[in-house]
Amino acid sequence: MGYALILIVGVLAGLLSGVIGTGSAMLLMPVLVGMFGPQHAVPIMAIAAVMGNFGKMLAWWREIDWRACAAYCSTAVPGAALGVRTLLALPPHAVEIALGIFFVSMIPARRWLARRHVKFSLLHLALIGGPVGFLTGIVVSTGPITVPVFMSYGLIKGAFLATEAAGSLAVYCTKIIVFRHFGALPIDIILKGLITGSAIMVGAFAARRIVLRMTPDAFKLIVDALMFSSGMSLLWAAAR
Repeated sequence: MGYALILIVGVLAGLLSGVIGTGSAMLLMPVLVGMFGPQHAVPIMAIAAVMGNFGKMLAWWREIDWRACAAYCSTAVPGAALGVRTLLALPPHAVEIALGIFFVSMIPARRWLARRHVKFSLLHLALIGGPVGFLTGIVVSTGPITVPVFMSYGLIKGAFLATEAAGSLAVYCTKIIVFRHFGALPIDIILKGLITGSAIMVGAFAARRIVLRMTPDAFKLIVDALMFSSGMSLLWAAAR
């Protein structure tokens, strides 16, 4: 029943991520943390995220902005490696609290970024990539930050979805390599990640048909609702 729940939520998470560019981790993390614990849930989600982002890349392959992706990854990749090393040194209880606080705090942060219509350059993407990559190494996903960042660079719809997915793919591959190096990625974790990721990929491909129909207001509402519900559920789990 637990794996059936993961598959169902995984497809929904992939559909959501394929439509608005983020949300799969926020939807899945409470389920994964509840079943496997926070320190196992993070590497499982890293594997699943690789598969999910690869699915979005395939769906929008021709619209990837490779220059923007390279600028972001130049600092996000080493930042993610440092973030994973920091995560492995933290106690599980602290990880749950950090995840919950991060998701909830991203609601006002995303709104603050959205209100300032700043046009980002390649240099901005490189400067932002480092700290965002570090946070991603610790808290699983920083999609609520990367969404306004890549949109502020001027990417929309398919170009945004594909480029953000390509950058995230590089970051999550780095996380997997570091997890493996420090012995935090045994075979059973890999299998669980592949199961979760396959469900996300199915949802990501299904999302292509509806991606152009969503209004900006609906996008913002869904992101905020996901961050709040996921953050509160993780904080509740940490308080038990």
